[in-house]
Amino acid sequence: MLKAGIVGLPNVGKSTLFNALTRSRKAEAANYPFCTIEPNVGVVVVPDERAYVLQKIAKTQVVIPAAIEFVDIAGLVAGASKGEGLGNQFLANIREVDAIVQVVRCFDDSDVVHTMGAVDPVRDIEVITTELVLADLEAVTKRIDKTQKKAKSGDKEAQAELALLEKLQPHLNEGKTANTLKATDDEVALMKLFQLLTAKPVLFACNVAESDLATAEENTYVRKVADYVAHHHDAAYVPISAKIEAELIELPPEEAKAFLKDLGVDDSGVSALIKGTYALLGLQTYFTAGEKEVRAWTIKKGWKAPQAAGVIHSDFEKGFIKAEVVSYEDLSRLGSTAAAREAGKYRLEGKEYVFQDGDVALFRFAP
Repeated sequence: MLKAGIVGLPNVGKSTLFNALTRSRKAEAANYPFCTIEPNVGVVVVPDERAYVLQKIAKTQVVIPAAIEFVDIAGLVAGASKGEGLGNQFLANIREVDAIVQVVRCFDDSDVVHTMGAVDPVRDIEVITTELVLADLEAVTKRIDKTQKKAKSGDKEAQAELALLEKLQPHLNEGKTANTLKATDDEVALMKLFQLLTAKPVLFACNVAESDLATAEENTYVRKVADYVAHHHDAAYVPISAKIEAELIELPPEEAKAFLKDLGVDDSGVSALIKGTYALLGLQTYFTAGEKEVRAWTIKKGWKAPQAAGVIHSDFEKGFIKAEVVSYEDLSRLGSTAAAREAGKYRLEGKEYVFQDGDVALFRFAP
């Protein structure tokens, strides 16, 4: 299961958001409850109403949704790249995750002191980004020193690696993140070997006040983040209200919906955050649906049919013959498997078929 790390400066709502993410999702899917792996790690259900539509079609009581893992990473302070505060632990934890969700404070509250003075989300982003860039710059510089001898000896792999490292070094030295480097597909693949912190995809969670959620896009701080992200990061942002989500935890589902409606919104932003993180990780969902259960299976975008079958069981991938596939749109519109077959919407796909988000599949394989 891929991991997303939640990072942020102190008092931005990071821990509140983590607690809301992990605890509030439990009520949505009794068949895939939140489980604690470590005190700061949680498995979170990916909200997807399609599974419940398929549940009615399949006439089953069991729904197992997709899930991703969130890690609440230790708080960061300026100087983390040099080991200040919990810097070394912070950087080590980020290396272990596949994507970063950076919580930035976009609310004013005199009772919640900002450790750096006035609220300034762009400054906060730059503090964390600077520390990650500095750590990457140090790693790239060390790798250049190690790679130069091999490259001079005529090693072609080392030469390609050195060329990319020498392209990265001045880019990082300008304070730019690795994921904004103009790189070829081969260079992007090679860069993964370097395990750079700033090469990881990033989503900014703009934590707004309860009263601002309905008009979050008009929030001055959120607009600053949106502008900054558009010009400085290969990233996205989602307005959320960790405070509201913390309050929703204590309410039954119907009361929670009514509470949000009174605020003029359908969601506190956490569902959008989870879906955004899922997409950020390059993931998509396909389904299996039968009387036993409806289950959402997580795969990487671009995976072909045998790889998709392999997430169910390795034997499915090894012995893959064909996949019976119907799109969620066709199945939900026609209302039954029989109707979808009659309409010619069920297809037999072979090994080269690239699975699409929402495909409903049944695999044929040789044991």
